[in-house]
Amino acid sequence: MKKIEAIVRPERVSVVRKALEEVGYPGITITDVRGHGAQKGSVQHYRGTEFVVDILHKVKLELVVDDSAVEKITKVIIDNARTGAVGDGKIFVSTIDEVIRVRTGESGAKAI
Repeated sequence: MKKIEAIVRPERVSVVRKALEEVGYPGITITDVRGHGAQKGSVQHYRGTEFVVDILHKVKLELVVDDSAVEKITKVIIDNARTGAVGDGKIFVSTIDEVIRVRTGESGAKAI
């Protein structure tokens, strides 16, 4: 099993989520996060005053999937989160040793 963590633009979350549901993967955890990568923020203007926003609002999507689904799920995320501009985000894939469904006690792939 693998955990896919994707950091994406907030305005792309609904598109990505819908696309994931369409390919049959509705289970997702969504968290508002803040940070920066190579983008390092942006200069904005408010009422004539210029200021730097160096900690940006992003959204983290987390999914645990079977190993065989990783390529399909990451492709869906990339295809639907990409705008082509700096700051589109990142995807991290890591190994999950065990999953246990609390309600039933099921474990492994059955618990996903």
